[in-house]
Amino acid sequence: MFARTTTVQFKIAFIDKALEVYRKSIVPAAQAQKGLSELTFLIDRDTGKAISIAIWETEQDAKANEESLYYQEQLIKLRSFYANPPIKEGFEVFFKA
Repeated sequence: MFARTTTVQFKIAFIDKALEVYRKSIVPAAQAQKGLSELTFLIDRDTGKAISIAIWETEQDAKANEESLYYQEQLIKLRSFYANPPIKEGFEVFFKA
């Protein structure tokens, strides 16, 4: 399994709007992606920091997802709410309980 994390810093005033876009647009689009196993979204409402964690069946599934431009399209949906550019990282899933 492979995990892609995206860390973002939202403008505090736009957190609720960003969460609405994530819930209504990004989650349904993500659920249709080949190889996506799990999607988790973490938020600190006091600071605006958020982390999206997408778990993929394989690293190849995650890479194919990025190459299809799906990932970039989802980031664009939230761009007006960012205080700073998103940070993307990838990790091998070593253990999951």
